[in-house]
This record gives sequence, C-alpha cells and structure tokens, in this order.
Amino acid sequence: MTPALPQASDILAALGQAVFAWDIASDAIVWGEQVGSIFPGIPAERLATGAEFAKLIEPAQTLRTAALAQTSAVHGAGGTPYRVEYGVRMSASDPVIWVEETGRWFAGPDGRPTRAIGSVRINNERHARDEELAKLARLDPLTGELNRSHLLAALAEAIEETTRFRSTAAFMLVGIDHLARVNDAFGFDVADAVILDVAKRIRSRLRGGDVLGRFSGNKFGLILKNCTVDDMNVAAERFLTGIRDEVVPTKSGPVSVTASIGAVSLPRYARNTDEAVNRAHETLDAAKRRRAGSFAAWRPDAARDAQRRVNIRVTDEIVTALNERRIKLAYEPVVSASSRERAFHECLVRMDQGDGQVLLAPDIVPVAERLGLIRLVDHRVLELVVAELAAAPNICLSLNISPDTTMDPDWWAGIESLMLAHPGVAERLIVEITETVAIQDIDDVRGFVTRLKNFGSRIAIDDFGAGYTSFRNLRKLGVDIVKIDGAFVQNITRSADDRAFVQTLIDLARRLDIKTVAEWVQDEEAAGMLREWGCDYIQGRLIGLASAERPWRAPENVLPAAI
Repeated sequence: MTPALPQASDILAALGQAVFAWDIASDAIVWGEQVGSIFPGIPAERLATGAEFAKLIEPAQTLRTAALAQTSAVHGAGGTPYRVEYGVRMSASDPVIWVEETGRWFAGPDGRPTRAIGSVRINNERHARDEELAKLARLDPLTGELNRSHLLAALAEAIEETTRFRSTAAFMLVGIDHLARVNDAFGFDVADAVILDVAKRIRSRLRGGDVLGRFSGNKFGLILKNCTVDDMNVAAERFLTGIRDEVVPTKSGPVSVTASIGAVSLPRYARNTDEAVNRAHETLDAAKRRRAGSFAAWRPDAARDAQRRVNIRVTDEIVTALNERRIKLAYEPVVSASSRERAFHECLVRMDQGDGQVLLAPDIVPVAERLGLIRLVDHRVLELVVAELAAAPNICLSLNISPDTTMDPDWWAGIESLMLAHPGVAERLIVEITETVAIQDIDDVRGFVTRLKNFGSRIAIDDFGAGYTSFRNLRKLGVDIVKIDGAFVQNITRSADDRAFVQTLIDLARRLDIKTVAEWVQDEEAAGMLREWGCDYIQGRLIGLASAERPWRAPENVLPAAI
C-alpha cells in the first residue's frame, strides 16, 4: 500500500523549516503555519514586519536587508537568489536560535527589491560546529587559553592601545621550571596535567580584562592591562606564590612545581610585539639562571647593548673570514718530556683580519660558541689540518673541537669524506675534546670516540683536572692522551698542592696506560719534575709557543681539502 504524502506544512515543520512572503514595499511578512515551531515563544506581532523581525536578529539587525542589497538583481520571473545566516532571540537571557534563510527577491521598476519569498531553517548544530572550529583555531587545545598566534595578536593590540591612550601595560612570560624532568619521571600525560593546572592557577589570579595565552610548551604569556612597574612586581609575586604554594595532584601522585617569570613594561620598553617577546624572553632566561622560581623585569643596560653590537660585528667578521679563507692555523709543539723530540703539534685557530692584525683562539672561539658559529669554524679547521697532514706525511697534528661539534652529523660526514679521500691521514690525527664534554655526555662521547678510533685517530682529553671526569670514565671512553690543565702545571714549583695533584694524575694515567701531556710548562725546573714523575709529553713557553710558520718542510701553497 502506497503511503500517503504528509501535508507540506508537516514536512517543513519536521525539517525545522518555515516559509514566508515578505512585501518589502509595505514591510509586511506573512509566515507559514510552521513558524510557531521555528520561533517558539516569539509573539506573532514581532514577526509581522521586517522592522520588528530585525530587532530580534543578531549580531546585526541589518543582516537580512544587507543580504538582498549585496546580490545583483536578476530581471525575470525567477527573481534573484540570496542566502543569509543570523541568530534570533527575544532577550539577552534567551538562548539564540541560529537560522539559515534562503530565498529569492524580486525587483521593482527601479531595480530595487520590492518583495521576497523564502524559507528559514534551524541551523543550531552547524553554527555550534562552526563555533567550535573557530574556537579550536583560536584556543590552545590543552588549556583552553589563547594559542600563540592569537596571544601575539592581542599583544599587538594592547601595545597599540597603550600608545594611543597613553596608558601602561605589562607583558609577562611565565615558564614552568624543570618540566622536562616531569616528562622523564612521570610521562607526558602527567606533564600535561601540570601545564593545565598551572594555567588554571594563573587564570584564577588575573583581573578582568587581562589576557592569558599559551606561548609554547612550558610557557604562558600574560598581558596585564593598566599595569605600572610597581603593579607588575606585585602581580608577578602573586602568580609565583599561587603556582608554588600547592603541589599539583596527578594520577601519578602529587608533583611540586615552580615557575619563573620574565616581564617587560609596555610601551615604555617595548613598542612592538617582537621587542616585547624578545625582552620578556631575555628576562625569563635571566630569572631562571639566577634561581628557579624567581622574577626579573627588563631594564635598559648599556653594557648589554654594547656587547650585542660587538656580537653583531664579530659575527659578520667571522663569517666574512670563513668566506674569504682568512681562518688560519698556528702550530704549537708538543715534545717528549725525556728526550725533547717533537711528538706532534697542536693546531690553534687564528683569524687574519685583513689589515695585518690577527685574532687568537681565545678571541675567536668563545664568541663563535656563544653565537652558534663554532661548527663552521671547526669545519674549516678540520679541512686545514687534513690538508697539512696530506701534504706532509711525516707529521702528526692535533686539533680542538667544541662540545657542539662532537654531536654534529655534518662534521662527521666531513671527516669521513676526508679520511676516505686521504688514506694514511687518520693515523696521524689527534682530536682533543674538553673535559666538560666527557662529563656531560659520557655515552654520546663514547660513540664519538669509537668512530674516530675506528679511523685510526687518537683521542685526547684537554684541560684535564679543570672538571670532574673520573679515571674510570677515561677508561670507559678509551682515551689515548690526557692533557693536564696548565693552571695546575704552571705552579708546581711553588705549590705543594699543585705538585701533589699533578703527580697523582700522572701516576694514575700511567697505570691505565694513558699518555700524559703537561700544558703551560714555563721553565726547566718544572720540566724536570714532570720528567721524574713520568709525564710523557710537555708543551708551553719553555718549548715554544704557537707560530703561524710551519716547523716542517711542506709545499708553499697547501690547498685546503674539500669536503
């Protein structure tokens, strides 16, 4: 049996739709009988005219008339199609009914709309979905606070407001201390619980109008409106206290948390977002270095600004020197303590400034390390050292590499390429690494040492005694040579403590079959002591300091090896 077709009005009501005819000239609207189910509780008189209906519409009352005006008229019996979405409610306390209106309008002789027909349908679910998508695009999914991009947009707006209205504000970066330790100890889900709890504690202590956002993994950004420098200090302590005073309950048990804060006053010390973020970051780093759980505010510092100008200049000089092949080597002899025969030469970096002046390693290396250029310098030194070894088959050279370079895959690719291109060079190469590297990354350094030794090269620990590397670690690393820190060697003729220390190091190294080099040997008396104690090699002023002149016969123009 064929089912009976329901009345059109019943179908429309079931679909959440209602039809209408709007005589624009008189502003009268006639609705279908389904309108009561679409707009429950709204009196008929409020729907009877376009003007009355417009009063119920949000976010703007003109949305319906604007939708008609924004479509180009189509002259003909079919009219001009249009579509518009809006919310409807009687009062601010009522829930919004979101509807989609589609229809066609018909033009009069002057081309303007004179009447329209169409339908409205409830669109709450779609609107909620769109709202949720917009919210996700704007908010951090974990904390529900602003994400980074919208936080920065709010910061730019705040700076503009302070400039326009001559007011003050503050931008703070709150960094959770040692969050990586929480990750390692309990897992990422517990770390997320800590981040969420800290966000709630900060939020509960904000004033109305202040802005909170998640800047990065363990950092929150705060924009405090109408905030003086004194207010900023008080607010920072309020946030720090609120974070540290109670442990964070997690599924793995309570976790104790502290945070550090860096802040900058707006617009006094930051007139754009880049300045605000950079200076807040700078002070946050300073606070963390001073003590976890502390606060620092940005202040002008002439010495710091001068050092930055120097850094910029030196960075340019180092890069230019690398490009122009003005990175050179100087060679310092290391000799047998007993026979004074040359054992090898340590290669020290020099930078020709192009005007006859030369910068020494202490002038170059610390700056290059601080500015992230040391890997480039170490690459160039490696090229030069291998070129010298390839050109003079009877010499042995050592080179120093920085901590960053030990884990640099590009450096490894370079040295492997060079070793394959120059057979016999690896056996005459000694690579010196500082003691601090061996302390901090014992397992990684062991892999580094093993790979070098597989080439046939030897490994030396430089400045031994300045740190805390144990002889057990030296044995574990397979180190060939220990270079005793010159700060102890230079005073052995005058200091009983230094004599005992150096003599003990030499004795222990000899028992482990590790060769020793004493640095900074100043005179024959010190050299004699070292020889009697069994030190294998010495270097320093007594033997000869580093010189740019090659102390062996080699071609005049040694071409740098290519990686």
